[in-house]
Amino acid sequence: MTISFGLVVVGDEILAGRRVDGHVAHIGAAVAAAGHTLVEAVVVGDEPEPLRATLERTRASERPTFVCGGIGATPDDLTRPAAAAAWGRSLVDHPEAAAQLEARFGEAVRPNRIRMAQWPEGADLEPNPYNGIPGFRLDDHYFLPGFPEMAWPMVDAILARDFPAGEPERVVAVRVFGVGESELVGPMDAVRANHPGVRAYSLPSTGGAGIELGCRGRGGESAALEALLAAVAERGGRWEPLEGPAEASD
Repeated sequence: MTISFGLVVVGDEILAGRRVDGHVAHIGAAVAAAGHTLVEAVVVGDEPEPLRATLERTRASERPTFVCGGIGATPDDLTRPAAAAAWGRSLVDHPEAAAQLEARFGEAVRPNRIRMAQWPEGADLEPNPYNGIPGFRLDDHYFLPGFPEMAWPMVDAILARDFPAGEPERVVAVRVFGVGESELVGPMDAVRANHPGVRAYSLPSTGGAGIELGCRGRGGESAALEALLAAVAERGGRWEPLEGPAEASD
């Protein structure tokens, strides 16, 4: 079974352009490699109300969601209290998380680092193999550090542990010349109508590089592309194999 996932990336630094997000691309690829689909990704700043509202909405979606960032101990780390507000729960000390932090930092865990063990009531611990500072899970939401070197191995472990592998999506594509993208709208609509579960896409280029035209799906994508190429030929176009991997993007 293919599962639809969500992703929330938290941080003012992303929105201000001080750091470039890598979570969407990496986690999207990890989810796809597991045979599932990342259907939504949103970036939200370190503000209590927008963060709470975002988590309330993703919670209502009832899809598994990774939340990266904002679970540290500094005043701008607001994901923990925002999650508590979105779930209508209190922040409480998690004994196992506190024990892991004490093992990691010793006496230096107090008075500030121990805050990282204050989670919404009922949260479960998510191990962090990088440095032992855990994240947590609330229902189908996984709250992870913002640092990629911590978050990404945790995502891999969660996918392997909690979600049976689905069938990977396949992409078949060519580069088309001699037809405009607007001429392909009708044939692409026909793919949606005649090939359930297959999505056609086109990626135009500048400088005479043609159009990447392809289909993606978990069965029937090759037949759908053949139908598109027949339409290209009818319109006087030609095509060549792609150099490098298909983009597989809308």
